[in-house]
Amino acid sequence: MPRGRYSLHDPHDHTPLADEHFQCAPGPSGWRYVSRLTGPAGDQRGSVDLALDDLGRPIRLELHAGGWQVRGAAIDGVTWVRTDPTGTHATEGNVRAHAFTGTSPAFLVATARLLRLTPSSAATRVRLVAFTDPVLAPRTVDQSWALVNSEAHATDNGPLMVDEYQVTALDTGEQHAVHIAGDVVLAAPGIELEDLQSPPSRFD
Repeated sequence: MPRGRYSLHDPHDHTPLADEHFQCAPGPSGWRYVSRLTGPAGDQRGSVDLALDDLGRPIRLELHAGGWQVRGAAIDGVTWVRTDPTGTHATEGNVRAHAFTGTSPAFLVATARLLRLTPSSAATRVRLVAFTDPVLAPRTVDQSWALVNSEAHATDNGPLMVDEYQVTALDTGEQHAVHIAGDVVLAAPGIELEDLQSPPSRFD
């Protein structure tokens, strides 16, 4: 069960945003990721709880940030309920999309798991609902993912397969690289893996 810490920062000016303390593991029904976020001063910033089925679809999502809460799942596309900090107002949303995304590295692993690309695969378009900080506002985004390289790296625990994806935002054409090993993000814009206490899990 990998556990560790990511540091999150603004990908443009590198302003520190939060530390994400996480643990994740594959299970009989898919994969689960849980984390808590702390600010630069150690204050609590929120949490992530994401569960996928064995096909990579989100069967449960719960996000907390700034007093806001989102609960969602893959139902008729993706469906969610967003609740305000007072708990008195809840709004429901539904979009014909494939999955969710956001600032957590969990969503990069989840998208890669959903698409299951190979180096010979053509770039694949995916529609996602992004929940943006700090109030978890939903926004539909279209991306293109391509697996451009898959390479084994020698480690003390045997070879570690690292996949490099090229992700393109289809509304702006902006491209960036994402490096993933198993169920751990090694590097991506705004994300640094600072600590990992056990090797990444391997998906079958």
